[in-house]
Amino acid sequence: MTKLQDLLAMIAEFRDLAKEYLLQETVGQAKKLGHFAGFSLGAAALWALAAMLLGVAGLRGLVRLLPEGAYWEALAYLIVVVVVLVVVAILVSVGPKTEGEEPQPITGGTP
Repeated sequence: MTKLQDLLAMIAEFRDLAKEYLLQETVGQAKKLGHFAGFSLGAAALWALAAMLLGVAGLRGLVRLLPEGAYWEALAYLIVVVVVLVVVAILVSVGPKTEGEEPQPITGGTP
């Protein structure tokens, strides 16, 4: 028969193992997710900044190439806006697709 001392030691060991497992599977995973989210947000901010700077550089270059005048400058703005919208549309269409939830089959019982 198991002694009371052995039972208390096994309960304490179980508690320690359960605590270590929960820390490993919750806090550890949350830290990994936090690092991933931080790097993802940083990368998105850098890409947005790069896209904005390229758009402004393209606009300034196009304004310098076209003849002087308010209408020509407006045309340059319009061209840059259209090009940026086309690039965004291409990136959105090529980007990752979200999968819709598939209906779960009903098994057993009467529907």
